[in-house]
Amino acid sequence: MQTLPHLLRSFGVLTTAAFLALGACAQDVKAGDVNSARNKVAMCIGCHGIPGYQASFPEVHKVPKISGQNAAYLAAALTAYRKGDRKHPSMKAVANSLSDQDIADLAAYYASHGQDLPAAPAKGGDASPPVQALLTKGNCVACHGENLSKPIDPTYPKLGGQHADYLYVALKAYHTVNNPNIGRANPIMAAQVQAFTTKELKQLAQHIATLPGDLKTVPQSRLR
Repeated sequence: MQTLPHLLRSFGVLTTAAFLALGACAQDVKAGDVNSARNKVAMCIGCHGIPGYQASFPEVHKVPKISGQNAAYLAAALTAYRKGDRKHPSMKAVANSLSDQDIADLAAYYASHGQDLPAAPAKGGDASPPVQALLTKGNCVACHGENLSKPIDPTYPKLGGQHADYLYVALKAYHTVNNPNIGRANPIMAAQVQAFTTKELKQLAQHIATLPGDLKTVPQSRLR
């Protein structure tokens, strides 16, 4: 099995090439505009602006907290839904309706959204010895940083304080193949999760949800 550093080096070469290739066709996209996004968030608010809101298909779980998430990660995620590298019927439909500029604007909006609100406090203590062993085995901090909330690359997500059930479903998705509604294409994460059982993924998700972090769900009205 390839080591994490080897995978990171390989993936770095691939992503650099991808960004260079995209540069030629994405020159018309300006930096994300928070003010422009205010007229585009209505389709997001119905799920991501309701604390504790649960998706019911293709699996039941709380929708992720996205306020305070890295803009580059949010843009990459929406683009992956649009391309089909991430599979989720509702999110694909939303992403397909967005232009590259829309994605940049929405990503900037949610990255700054709720910055004036206090950060979520830690909900638990240190990881138990079994969970700490899992964290060490996966070397999660190598990419996601301190408290799994300071990723080394802006296209990687902040994880600390995210909903446990969402994290579990997301991690399981890297295990899933040949399913039209579930799955994520990411060579680093696919290799990582293969080393864990679903029970261990759930333990990791439950611990990560207790960590302090920047992620929030900020209540929003659709009447704007």
